[in-house]
Amino acid sequence: MRTPATDGHTDLRTWLGAIADLAEAVNGTGSVHSLLDLVARTACRLMSYDFCAVLLPDRTHQVLTIEGACGLSATYIKGVNIKHPVRIGAGERGEAPSSRAFRTGRAVALSDVTKEADYAWGGGAEQQGYRSIIAVPLMASGSCLGTLTCYRANVHEFLDDEQELLTTLANQAAIAIETARLREREQQTIGELRGLNESLREQHALLQRSEDIHRQLTEVALRGEGVQGVAQALATLLERPVLFEDAYGSTLAAAEPDGPVPGDRFDGADRISALRQSLTESSATGVVEIRANDTRTPWATSAVVLAREVVARIWIPGDLTGLGPLGRRAIEHAAVVAALEILRERTAVDVEWRLRGELLSDLLAQQPAALATVVARAARLGHDLHRAHTVLVVRADGETVPSGTARGIDAPRRVLSAVHTLVMRQTPRPLVARHGDDVVLLWPSDAGRENGSAGEPTTAAVDVAPEAVAAADTIRRSLARALPMTVTVAVSRPCTDLADYPAAFRTTRGVLTITQLRGRRDRTVELGDLGVQGLLLQLDHPGELLRFADRVLAPVLDYDRRRNTRLLHTLRTYFAHGLSTARTADVLFVHPNTVGLRLKRIEDLLDVSLTQPDALLQVTAALAAMEIDGVDAGQG
Repeated sequence: MRTPATDGHTDLRTWLGAIADLAEAVNGTGSVHSLLDLVARTACRLMSYDFCAVLLPDRTHQVLTIEGACGLSATYIKGVNIKHPVRIGAGERGEAPSSRAFRTGRAVALSDVTKEADYAWGGGAEQQGYRSIIAVPLMASGSCLGTLTCYRANVHEFLDDEQELLTTLANQAAIAIETARLREREQQTIGELRGLNESLREQHALLQRSEDIHRQLTEVALRGEGVQGVAQALATLLERPVLFEDAYGSTLAAAEPDGPVPGDRFDGADRISALRQSLTESSATGVVEIRANDTRTPWATSAVVLAREVVARIWIPGDLTGLGPLGRRAIEHAAVVAALEILRERTAVDVEWRLRGELLSDLLAQQPAALATVVARAARLGHDLHRAHTVLVVRADGETVPSGTARGIDAPRRVLSAVHTLVMRQTPRPLVARHGDDVVLLWPSDAGRENGSAGEPTTAAVDVAPEAVAAADTIRRSLARALPMTVTVAVSRPCTDLADYPAAFRTTRGVLTITQLRGRRDRTVELGDLGVQGLLLQLDHPGELLRFADRVLAPVLDYDRRRNTRLLHTLRTYFAHGLSTARTADVLFVHPNTVGLRLKRIEDLLDVSLTQPDALLQVTAALAAMEIDGVDAGQG
């Protein structure tokens, strides 16, 4: 290497020291940008240039930008990089020396830029204060990384020795830049690997914790702690209160992180109801966060799904973000385990309900073979049929059962479940079973102890047991609070013999049917509440009475069939509203004169006067008999 000592260039020792400084910078902790500045400063110091810059191609390889500099003002650098970029290749402003050096891999020098007609950066040169410029390529591994561009304030002829010396410096700088870039990418890769390793550790810990959550919840299921156990375990894991509701909105279980739930913890039924209504089809399953319009606190919720049916729902106050991925996973695991617990409970309950239903059917059917074992089978289920029982028939009031929703799909089953839960701790335990669309209870009574043991017929008339009426009222009120519907309960007189049950059930169910047909809801009724119909319901074979009713009302029935009129309906309405023409007209939405004309037509057809007591008695009995006939036909 030639190092002239008389033209401003430094000696070999200084030169080698500068190269060592570049190597040290590469091995240091500085950035590539700081290295580029060092290259520019080294060129200025060794070659006595006024300004130097290191230009590198951008990501698109369309322009060269100043990335390192010495002596250049920030204004000049900004002007070159933004306002007048150095485009790679010839452009509208001509081709800059740096661009030609980058493309050709050879040094390009201009001794006086003011003499160059196509030099488009003359304004910048004047502002910065340089007259001559030289650009040499930064070559490494056979490719050009950029250019080292140097400037002098005066006119200067760049001789071959100077160009060769600057090229040698540029090559050393290129090696340093490439090495620094490799080290920077290496550090970046190391950082990414460290981050990935940390992420793997976190994921492993998350997986381990997830397995612990799954194990804890599975152990709850193996111990048979039911949905309440799942709720308590989940509350402990999340450190939040937890509420489980069934598909009808009734509470299945509730828990706090530190133990039992205070009685008023989830008393905001309206609040939960508002949240439930906020559920959309897309949020009906999975773990989601919802917030009702009239509530400030967000709630996390998840459906408990069994055979594609939402059988329960988990409610947790607070936002979902605060629970984190582990909390979400815990809720998902809890939903699965709760579904299994509900399935197990359903299976056990269904078997129990089936056995009790078969027992009730056999008791009502009075088949000798089945009747011989019914007392022993009842004893195995915890019921003593040796004592007297009152028959209670519970039925959902049709108009209060929502249709087309999960709550209205199987109202009798829902009523059965609620009644079963309500009386399961009652001693002696009542027999509860489903019979058709009704829920039937055999409520233990003390009547048999006063009037003879069950199994021994008694001729004494026994009134309805007060404790049975009280039980019916309790059932009705409790179900109204727990379910989105009301029920009506009919109560029989006590049955002191096995043979009493079929008639007691038939009459009690008839009482219930007539009550609901009359539009009465949410009440406890007994046979004596129906008057004449109550007497007729007690007839085992009312055929003769029905034939009597047909003889009395046949002319009206025939007239309605032939003329497509509703005289019989008018007559029933008239009797149901105290023989008042005005009230009958209001109910039928007709003029009172129309009602009077219809009643006159009925009197003509029946050849009676509805003002005579004997005629009123005959027609009343006939209408009552027809109503009973309709009840029996519907129950058959």
